[in-house]
Amino acid sequence: MSSVLQTKPVAQDNLAEKLNFQQKLQAVTNKIHATEYIDEIILELSQDWCNLFNADRLTIYQVNEDKTSIISKVKTGLNSFKDIKLPISEQSIAGFVAVNKRVINIRDVYDDAELKSYSPHLNFLKAVDAKTGYRTKQMLVAPIVDPKTRDLIGVVQIINSKNGQPFPPIMEEGVVQLCETLAIAFRQRQGPMAVRTKYDALVSNAVISAEELELAQRSARRKNLDIETVLMDEFQVKTPALGDALSAYFGVPYEPAKPDRIRSPDLLRNMSREFCETNMWVPLEDTKDGIVVMALDPERTRASRVVNNVYPKSKIVYKVTTQREFVQTLDQLFGGAGMLDDTGDIGDLLGNLDEEADFEAAGDDISSAANDNELVKLVNKVIIDAYQQGASDIHIEPYPGKGKTEIRFRKDGVLTPYIQVPASYRNALAARLKIMCDLDISERRKPQDGKIKFKKFASLDIELRVATIPSQGGVEDIVMRILAAGEPIPLDKLGLSSNNLKNLKEAIEKPYGLIFVCGPTGSGKTTTLHSILGYLNKPDTKIWTAEDPVEITQKGLRQVQMNPKAGLTFAVAMRAFLRADPDIIMVGEMRDKETVSIGIEASLTGHLVFATLHTNSAPESIVRLLDMGMDPFNFADALLGILAQRLARRLCTKCKEAHVATEEELNLLLNEYALELRNTGMWKADPQAQREKLFEEWKRTFGNDKGEIILYSAKGCDTCTNTGYKGRVGLHELLVGTDDIKKLIQEHARVAEILAVGLENGMRTLKQDGIEKVLQGITDIHEVRSVCIK
Repeated sequence: MSSVLQTKPVAQDNLAEKLNFQQKLQAVTNKIHATEYIDEIILELSQDWCNLFNADRLTIYQVNEDKTSIISKVKTGLNSFKDIKLPISEQSIAGFVAVNKRVINIRDVYDDAELKSYSPHLNFLKAVDAKTGYRTKQMLVAPIVDPKTRDLIGVVQIINSKNGQPFPPIMEEGVVQLCETLAIAFRQRQGPMAVRTKYDALVSNAVISAEELELAQRSARRKNLDIETVLMDEFQVKTPALGDALSAYFGVPYEPAKPDRIRSPDLLRNMSREFCETNMWVPLEDTKDGIVVMALDPERTRASRVVNNVYPKSKIVYKVTTQREFVQTLDQLFGGAGMLDDTGDIGDLLGNLDEEADFEAAGDDISSAANDNELVKLVNKVIIDAYQQGASDIHIEPYPGKGKTEIRFRKDGVLTPYIQVPASYRNALAARLKIMCDLDISERRKPQDGKIKFKKFASLDIELRVATIPSQGGVEDIVMRILAAGEPIPLDKLGLSSNNLKNLKEAIEKPYGLIFVCGPTGSGKTTTLHSILGYLNKPDTKIWTAEDPVEITQKGLRQVQMNPKAGLTFAVAMRAFLRADPDIIMVGEMRDKETVSIGIEASLTGHLVFATLHTNSAPESIVRLLDMGMDPFNFADALLGILAQRLARRLCTKCKEAHVATEEELNLLLNEYALELRNTGMWKADPQAQREKLFEEWKRTFGNDKGEIILYSAKGCDTCTNTGYKGRVGLHELLVGTDDIKKLIQEHARVAEILAVGLENGMRTLKQDGIEKVLQGITDIHEVRSVCIK
């Protein structure tokens, strides 16, 4: 790694000062790119430059046509200006810089000795000060040079530091970068066919009109905002369109933010977020074409040569991005700002791990490695990032040999890559997590389960359910479920259809009986049960819950955490509840005959009982319980209803695209919706008439004024990290315990028979409820199919 990143640490205040200056410099650079004409650069932005350099005055000279002099337009009034003409010679300070094409930083222009140190011919025209009464002292002057031809374009002259001190080195670097930007801007605005601003391609691509671009530029200057923000927020320009415009301007490919981007510890070793923000570039990956570098201003980054100093033996591939996507990428690679704990950047923490270390041994070596300060910080950072990014699970997947350990987060039901950890730390990483949940670190041959109370290790008050599983190659996979305490969702906000909500409220308001919520792991069963309990939680009601673990807490509920090691199981808890004068009992899971029998017994003795099951659908739950040996008559008498549910990804409300449904799309939806209805009596009698009736009902319920049905598709934007989806929506199947269903239970009916009767009684399957949510524009059919079999 280059010495650029291995120098002695800079004092914190100097680093903050440099970062602040670079951010202001970028803002001025953006304004330069947003201007249309050279006069606009010279006149209207002069105050911005003075503020940047904390200077009294600034003058920009341009070379005249015969290249013998430089001419400046200096703003002397609101709308007036006059030209100042200086010969290109060493007799004036600006002329000297024009001749020699070098930067000079003068402490005092009245100090003849200092001036003569540059050139014996150099003089300051004191007559100007005498005439105006102004006292010139400090002066920072730099040439504007064409980067390709090295021809002189002009000179920038910054006059008098407001603090009375010489201009510091950071401002010398800043004026050089400013001149490079000006050179590009001048060249582009002088050529007849050149693009005049970074965003002119938006006009040529018919994204916005020329008048709208001009309005955006004025609005940005008036509100002191960068033009990207104005274009996106006020003119609804999409991020990809901005990226394409930047690509056309800089002549390099556009690189968007990607939610599945995998960070490269090798490229980011010893590199901090502050460094990337200051220099406005970040390395992404090492490809066969070279190291891909994402930059806000590729020309300026290339000209600075910093990237080449950091990676001296590598070919560099520059790509441009928008400012928002640059920040998103930094958040993804280094972690977001304002972390709950000062654990540092994820890149710094990975960089501090020694890839050459060997922690493959067992015993004390592993234990000491697991308590290594950098590894402890890394583990805490992973958990905090997962929580802040809304992940439900953390997957740690090591590979044997020299393969790195991959860490992935499950967000909105989909796994996305997060980081990769050096192979030498895989055992130490597993040991650290085992220590946090009091598991045996020496046991690596069989699965273990535990729980992390994260508040003991950081200020974040969450718990994590941990499962370790030995996998091929002698390594251990670890999966952690985040159990973040939270408030229950109101029942009306669960996303139940009006018919399902009405039937569910009727069932749960009965004084006694048995209600099941079923679905696979992670389908929201606990959330639904707590919403129901929140609806029923009143001062005159006693509610006991047996949970493993307690994920959602509610005042008024008596919640009991299961502890199998101490003999506290669901069955034991339920027997205890029956002696504790309950009105309502909730059981986290009924997984055996004993627990189900106690639940049925409780519901028949005047209690309302809620429980979860891991089954696929409501009719299948009945058959499963009967197969467990339940008495069909007692079960039928106790059952009030079974609610099956799934979670589908919700379309992002900011970017979803609408279109009128085609005949082919509607036929596909009708066919899938009617698949199970064909076994009911009315559909068997006249399927075509029922199909037409269903379609007319759709048009009345979901159609617009013209009778057209509007469908939506995923697109992708900044809000949803370009996935097209944001959040999840519940799909529900509610089977009410009607007399017809109870009769089928007593007769040990098959699943198909129970389903047909349920549909005739008004039940809708999971897929049918999902299709209705597709017609409402909440999700799309691809998501429904991905979570529903039928």
